[in-house]
Amino acid sequence: MDHRLLLDAMLGKLATYLRMCGYDAAYVLDGIDDPTAGPTDDEVIARGRRSDRTVLTRDRELAACADDAILLRSREVVDQLSELRAAGYDLSLDATPTRCGACNGPVDAVDPGESGPPYAPDPADTDCFRCQECERVFWKGGHWDDVRATLTSL
Repeated sequence: MDHRLLLDAMLGKLATYLRMCGYDAAYVLDGIDDPTAGPTDDEVIARGRRSDRTVLTRDRELAACADDAILLRSREVVDQLSELRAAGYDLSLDATPTRCGACNGPVDAVDPGESGPPYAPDPADTDCFRCQECERVFWKGGHWDDVRATLTSL
């Protein structure tokens, strides 16, 4: 995907969906322990410029001040996804995951001979993926199916 996105503090759930669709979707609160200490609008705008990202926001003032922004009107993630689809974004799951839904890092396939963490299925039986940044292991299970159903329903 060539769209690099920066989602403001109101769009954390949307970030997960977009990452599962293969978008490089940075979330302004990633790595921040105290969400009340999140970045100001000026800091979000500066980060968007520095990283050459389109800012996704529900904040009208932020959208008006950013060089490249999409203003989303809905509070519900399914409606936000519909707004993005209407704006021309491809919202389909890749056959193979490319981004970590938790941190946005790139992912690699776990070798079938490798042992995974206790919470994950055996990589010899189920395709598993590991984030290069946070090292979480995940697989296309029930959550993947739920996201696919949501995207199909748009």
